Amino acid sequence: MVLDMETSHRDYVDVDVRVRYAETDQMGVAYYGSYIVWFEVGRSAYLRAKGFSYRELEEMGYILVVVDLRCRYKGAVKYDELIVVRTHLKDVKTRMLTFGYRIMTEGAQEVIVYGETRHLCLNKRGNPRSMPEKFLARLKS
Repeated sequence: MVLDMETSHRDYVDVDVRVRYAETDQMGVAYYGSYIVWFEVGRSAYLRAKGFSYRELEEMGYILVVVDLRCRYKGAVKYDELIVVRTHLKDVKTRMLTFGYRIMTEGAQEVIVYGETRHLCLNKRGNPRSMPEKFLARLKS
């Protein structure tokens, strides 16, 4: 899998995040794992923008589990900086979703991190299942 480093996507959602002290190391630089948390923030905002939430999916008996995560660091951000988490849907299949991310400096001037996560849809017993059609339709719109 190759990380998407293109700069333009028609269908994306941006979320502003202020880097909190707890997300940094002793030098005030964002800890590498914080970017993964910010991917989740972006992914949740993307799904809400498409008209549903993880909670709704879970209430119907489905869960999305991360089966692959990629992250390419091009720079770093520091405590109290405002960053932009840009999220887009790279691929949608009946049982699998792939999201792409860009963590950027304020105003989306410079990409700091490129990321990607793949999610498999399971039922509550852990068996792979197709996502409900109404959610797939919203994602494809």
